[in-house]
Amino acid sequence: MRRRRSGSDLTTRQRGAVIVLAGVQLSLAVAAWADLSSRDPRELHGSTRRWAAIIAVNFFGPIVYFARARRTSDGNLPG
Repeated sequence: MRRRRSGSDLTTRQRGAVIVLAGVQLSLAVAAWADLSSRDPRELHGSTRRWAAIIAVNFFGPIVYFARARRTSDGNLPG
């Protein structure tokens, strides 16, 4: 049976990559939550609570939020 790896088993380069990716993920989430909190709920496709939960899903949540949640001035999806 294989031993489970821990953070101390990572190389310096791998640790650096994990830190950078975690920073990107956190930055995306903070930006998306800040945008969500400043937006009128009528400007969203769906509920604020639903989008807040979706944003919490790794990299994909904030990307989906920015791509799909916000309505344009005519009420449609952007793009």
